[in-house]
Amino acid sequence: MTTRTTAATTTPAAGKRAAQVVVDVANSPSFEDNAVLEFFRTSGHNLVAAEQSAGIGHHVALSIVGADRLPDSGYLRAKIAQEEIVKQSGVPYTIVRSTQFFEFIKGIAEGAADRDTIRLTPATLQPIATADVADAVTDVALDEPVNGTVELAGPQRIPLDQLARRVLAVDGDGRTVTPDPKARYFGAELDDHSLTPDNGARIGPTTFQNWLAARAGQH
Repeated sequence: MTTRTTAATTTPAAGKRAAQVVVDVANSPSFEDNAVLEFFRTSGHNLVAAEQSAGIGHHVALSIVGADRLPDSGYLRAKIAQEEIVKQSGVPYTIVRSTQFFEFIKGIAEGAADRDTIRLTPATLQPIATADVADAVTDVALDEPVNGTVELAGPQRIPLDQLARRVLAVDGDGRTVTPDPKARYFGAELDDHSLTPDNGARIGPTTFQNWLAARAGQH
């Protein structure tokens, strides 16, 4: 997730704070284990310190569905460290855990490429359109903090190798996608439950088929 940190603001009356909600969607420029952990620890501590000083009333942090299930992934361990900083800050908060974005499937495939072959796990994901994530995060930011976690996901569970194969086909990319149950995803092996949501997740409306059709129309 290549993202940034933003703040929802209101026009202040005299003597009132300008920002009421901070929406933290920051991401590390490096996914190397030590670098990504240091990034989320440092940025997290700096951000909550500023929020405490400013009297922020709601910290919204974007995280990842299943992050706590995959300790072999340095990136996901770093996201859990970020979540813990938020929880312990004393600032009212909502952690929004999202499944993977449709828009990042091609990049995941590129990262697994070996010449003309791409090996990806056939474990199922439940990916979501970034526009649906943005809408949901906006709704959360405008609502009261839950001091807990909410989950977001797309409407369909689809194996990762199939997702990549269909995206590459739409893009006219002839490389072969081969299912490999041992293929790692950000350092961890997956099963069908690893990155899929629990019951009660908020479901985005955009199907993978409709997202693919829109992508095809851009070519």
